[in-house]
Amino acid sequence: MLGGADKNVVVFDKNAEHIIATLKGHSKRVTSVVYHPSQSVVFSASPDATIRIWSVPSQSCVQVVRAHEGPVTGLSLHATGDYLLSASEDQYWAFSDVQTGRILTKVTDETAGCALTCAQFHPDGLIFGTGTLDSQIKIWDLKERTNVANFPGHSGPITTIAFSENGYYLATTADDSSVKLWDLRKLKNFKTIQLDDNYEVKSLIFDQSGTYLAIGGTDIRIYMCKQWSEVLSFTEHGGVVTGVAFGQHAQFLTSTGMDRSLRFYSL
Repeated sequence: MLGGADKNVVVFDKNAEHIIATLKGHSKRVTSVVYHPSQSVVFSASPDATIRIWSVPSQSCVQVVRAHEGPVTGLSLHATGDYLLSASEDQYWAFSDVQTGRILTKVTDETAGCALTCAQFHPDGLIFGTGTLDSQIKIWDLKERTNVANFPGHSGPITTIAFSENGYYLATTADDSSVKLWDLRKLKNFKTIQLDDNYEVKSLIFDQSGTYLAIGGTDIRIYMCKQWSEVLSFTEHGGVVTGVAFGQHAQFLTSTGMDRSLRFYSL
């Protein structure tokens, strides 16, 4: 599943090797897409300030969530599959019901006053992280709607954040060509991976077992967790890599890029 600069969301069947749905409705490019883990439902976000909920079988938009006044920059599905977290340049994060499209909570950080650039749920669904335009990474308690931890150290806008499936680690990237790893139990940065000068990171993800961390951007790099050493790299894309994702049990990796291609790699 991928979102594009052509304003469409495309659902691709890997086994059949063909496109099964093209979802049209956004008025600007699609910047975030999430597939529901147990239903044929897709969520997408765009700088058009909307979040759309799609039925894949009918190729139709079933809900338009208008939680924000500005471009939607982050999208994450709660562990239950029932709620959606979104972040926006309007400085708010929002929590919405996926069945009704109703906005349940909308909060801004009064102390920061800065655009949000990304958002991601922790696997336990009790906390989540946001990144900001001014280099801040903030951890929030969902129930209390309060900022409970902050991770300073990056420079430049935060581009993406990812929690490990065991919930112990947070990986973050910014426009400073580095990946920082944080211990969520000790609330501290324990490793920084410094990438090449001007290296862009657009996507970051742990596999489900917590064995690997994949980085997509200028190219694709796979790191072994705990050692945090690079074990694989791929340079086949003809443009910047915009998304990376692991297949089940990390049997393969898939990527999308500005060269308009979708690629699969055997690991």
